[in-house]
Amino acid sequence: MNNFRKSCVYQIYPKSFLDTTGDGTGDINGITKKLDYLKELGVDYLWLTPFFLSPQNDNGYDIQDYYKIDPIYGTMEDLERLIQEADKRGMGLMFDMVFNHTSTYHQWFQKALQGDKKYQDYYFFKKGNPGEPPTNWVSKFGGNVWEYVEDLGMYYLHLFDRTQADLNWDNPEVREEISQILHFWKNKGVRGFRFDVINLISKPLAWEDDEEGDGRRFYTDGPRVHEHLREMVENAGLDQEDIITVGEMSSTTIEHCIRYTKPEEKQLKMCFHFHHLKVDYKDGDKWSLMDYDFKKLRKILHTWQTAMAAEGGWEAVFWNNHDQPRAVSRFGDDVDYLKESAKMLATVIHGMRGTPYVYQGEEIGMTNAGFTDISQYKDVESIHYYDILKERGVEEAEIYNILRQRSRDNSRTPMQWCGETQAGFTSGTPWIGVNSNYNRINAEADLADSDSIFYYYKNLISLRKEYDVISDGTYEPVFLKEEGVFGYMRQLGEKQLLVAANFTGEKKTVKVDLPEGVIGREEDIGQWDILIANYDDMRRAGRVIELPAYGAVMLYKN
Repeated sequence: MNNFRKSCVYQIYPKSFLDTTGDGTGDINGITKKLDYLKELGVDYLWLTPFFLSPQNDNGYDIQDYYKIDPIYGTMEDLERLIQEADKRGMGLMFDMVFNHTSTYHQWFQKALQGDKKYQDYYFFKKGNPGEPPTNWVSKFGGNVWEYVEDLGMYYLHLFDRTQADLNWDNPEVREEISQILHFWKNKGVRGFRFDVINLISKPLAWEDDEEGDGRRFYTDGPRVHEHLREMVENAGLDQEDIITVGEMSSTTIEHCIRYTKPEEKQLKMCFHFHHLKVDYKDGDKWSLMDYDFKKLRKILHTWQTAMAAEGGWEAVFWNNHDQPRAVSRFGDDVDYLKESAKMLATVIHGMRGTPYVYQGEEIGMTNAGFTDISQYKDVESIHYYDILKERGVEEAEIYNILRQRSRDNSRTPMQWCGETQAGFTSGTPWIGVNSNYNRINAEADLADSDSIFYYYKNLISLRKEYDVISDGTYEPVFLKEEGVFGYMRQLGEKQLLVAANFTGEKKTVKVDLPEGVIGREEDIGQWDILIANYDDMRRAGRVIELPAYGAVMLYKN
């Protein structure tokens, strides 16, 4: 049984992981085929993004049937074999459950469209006139959140795409359906659940226009969200020690995340938040470019770490996922310092308090896609915003510049396994184009190089299991006056861990300046053990550490 505080979760986007049939789409058997690779990396849980039956309007986050495998990914027998084979290697599967909304092709919604009052109450249907939606809220994918159904004379709510209708969690029958779904998969041997945008499930008691924003303040961390989560966890038996749960929290607050994850609240084991991944949004707009604000990034990460530690909450710590551009392209230098940047970013996350997540390809330094034509993009959000930005009069060259930095497709290009055709992902034509740099960035090359990004990740993952100070220590920010340097101290009894990371392409010399008692007044950190560093020439004397461009080090004192 894996202790989630010492564990590492590896996220798999099945569609882009490995294709074993030649149809260009990754499949369940492709994951099974690479289990030994994942075991070598040392991860404990495999989070699979949705592979349930779906029309694929939002790449599987529009679920048509929670009990069926989409044929493009394989069969129930394939999935059962994957669960068994992963378990043999000491890894558990974590399923991605989308319970804020269903596909409009789901049988519940189809019955609602046919006029069935029971199933209309599974969703949010409101009477109205064409062109007069119940509220002015804006969908996450653009446009109004209400879609008119002429045959019913009613609108239905969709916070995301119009093919993703929001479920009414205030209806106890909906909550019972969800509990049954979770029991079904638990009985199959699934040991983890990731809940998509789960803090949006509790809608407001009254519907009103938002004259200040896009409406999210009315439904984010809503009035009954904690009550609903507690009930779900209790009814589905998710509070067991051998079950890992994580909630994706959209636009949430520290206070709510503490409540979501404190053990005594009996809700979730951990939560994702995304505030640190908005530090390059100009005026809060994802589609307006600016260089990322390092000081803001540092402040957000430190604030969450210290606050969650103080109150007993627990974070999922990460840089990458299927919705984010590649971090090494975003916060590092993926041209001149690819290896250093990837290792530096990994050091920061894997020394933190929380459970680290690795997104497929991150462990070999995969970069943004660099697509140059709208025909190469598959993401519904990117295609929507291509049209929206054109309507705003943005020049086409600038639109492509924005998409190359912001599109979710940056993270969805096929896993780069080797330098052969299509990066070894498929023998056919991939559903989305392979990144052109696969000849030099691929898993085969990393496995053959003892100094590779892969082996650096492997070492970091093993350090968390070996050193209790990483999983259980306190957290104190350091180097706060140093431009471009991120640092923190972890402490557990007499054990101390110091992490220092340079986010710039210039050498940095930093001085450890901590209160007496954490490091003695005259202590020489040159005597501390080097647990891991992404550079060879480690210079330190007294309290001074020299960090080369994108350099990072983890020091330990027992």
